[in-house]
Amino acid sequence: MSDIIQPRVLKGFRDILPEAEIERADMMERLTDTFRSYGFVPIDTPVLEYAEILLGKAGGDTEKQVYRFKDNGGRDVAMRFDLTVPFARFMAEHLAELYLPFKRYHMAKVWRGENTQRGRYREFVQCDFDIVGSDSAAADFEILSIMRAAMCALGVSDTTIHMNNRAVFNRFLARLNLGEKSVEILRVVDKLAKLGADETRAQLAALAGDEAAGQLMDYIRSDESFDATLARITRLAGGPGADTERLQAIWAMAEACGIAGAIVLSPNITRGLDYYTGIVFETFLNELPEIGSVCSGGRYNDLASLYTKHKLPGVGASVGMDRLLAGIEAIGKSSKRGSYTQLIILNMDASLEPEYQAAAAVLRSAGIASELFLEQRKLGQQYAYAEKKGIPYALIRGAEESARGVWLLRDMAQRENSEHASVAALASALKAALNGRD
Repeated sequence: MSDIIQPRVLKGFRDILPEAEIERADMMERLTDTFRSYGFVPIDTPVLEYAEILLGKAGGDTEKQVYRFKDNGGRDVAMRFDLTVPFARFMAEHLAELYLPFKRYHMAKVWRGENTQRGRYREFVQCDFDIVGSDSAAADFEILSIMRAAMCALGVSDTTIHMNNRAVFNRFLARLNLGEKSVEILRVVDKLAKLGADETRAQLAALAGDEAAGQLMDYIRSDESFDATLARITRLAGGPGADTERLQAIWAMAEACGIAGAIVLSPNITRGLDYYTGIVFETFLNELPEIGSVCSGGRYNDLASLYTKHKLPGVGASVGMDRLLAGIEAIGKSSKRGSYTQLIILNMDASLEPEYQAAAAVLRSAGIASELFLEQRKLGQQYAYAEKKGIPYALIRGAEESARGVWLLRDMAQRENSEHASVAALASALKAALNGRD
C-alpha cells in the first residue's frame, strides 16, 4: 500500500503559480503607490477574531458564509470575511494611539464559504482603503477618486463607478411606510443586475405589495444624466436634504477633477451589507460588466459603535483583486510575465563561476534583475530554462569569450548577440534595451 498522500486543495481554494502571483504582486505594488500618494498608511489585523466581533452586525447571507469554529481553548472564533469589520474593532481598540482622520489601506486574505464562480473563491485577497474620523463630502469623494485612480494605475481605465446614497433611499422607503422592511428591500434591489427587472419586481411585490413594488422600480431606474436622476430621487424622497446635497457636492468635485465621465448615479446600487449608512460605490469593467463589481464600498458611520462609544464616522472601499484579475485576463489585458528576471548568466565554465557571480552583483547594483544558472548543463537546456521562465536576455562568457576579454549579450527573442568589453558597458546597453521594451 502506498504511503503517498494524494495532493489536492479544497473546493473554492487554489494554488497560485508564479505567472499569476507575479501579476497579483504587481497589482498590489501599483495600488500601494496609489494609496500612498493620497497619504494612506498600512495596517494589519489577525485572521481569527472572536465570532461576536465579526458577526455583530454582518447579518443576512454573510453570517452563513463565515468559517466559524471552536478553537482548542473552547473559544467561539471565526475567520475574517472582510477587512472592514476587523478595522472597526481595530479603531476602537487603538483609538488613543491614532490620529483622526485616519487613512489606512490593508491588503490581505479573507474567507467566505460561498458558491464559487469565475473570479469568486472561498479564499481571496481583498484590498481595502478607508478614512475614519470625517463625515464629509470631501472624504467620500477622496475614496471615489482613489477608486478611479487605482483602476487607471492598473491599466483598466475603461470602467464605470456607480454611486448612490442609501440615506436617500431610506427616506423614500419611510414615505412608503416601508422603513421596517428596508433591509430586505435593499437586498432585493441590490441584486437587480442578477435577478433582472421582472424577478426584482416580483420579489419586491411579495415584500411590499404590487403598488409599492411599482414605485420602487420607478425609484431605482437611472436617467440619462446625473442631474436628471438626482432630481427624480430627490422628489420621490420628499425633497432636498443633507443626503441629496452630499451627492451633489461629490458630483461637483468629480466634475472639477475631470472624472465625472466615469461616474453614474445609480439608485439601484445599495450594497448588501447592513453597515452602510450613506454613500455607496460599485465599479464595473465596461468590457465585462457581467463579472460584477471589482471595487466597491461606501460610508459606514455606525459600524464602530459596536465596539466604542466614540463617534467614528467612516468611508471606504475594497478592490476585489481576484475578481479583477479574472476580468483583466478575460479582456486580454493580462501581463503574462513568468519571472522578474531580466537577464540570466549562462553557466559555461566552472572555473569562471566567480566571474559570473561578480557580474551578477554588478548588474543587480545597476538595477537589473539577474540570476545565474546554478549548474553546468548543455547550452540548449539553459536556453530552454530561460525561455520557459520568460527571461528576455542571456549573458554568455565561456573560455573563448574570457580569452578575448569580452561578454556576449544575447537577445532571446531576436536570437542575436552583441559583444561588450566590460560588465559595466554591458549594463548600460542592457538598461537602454530594457527601457526600449517598456
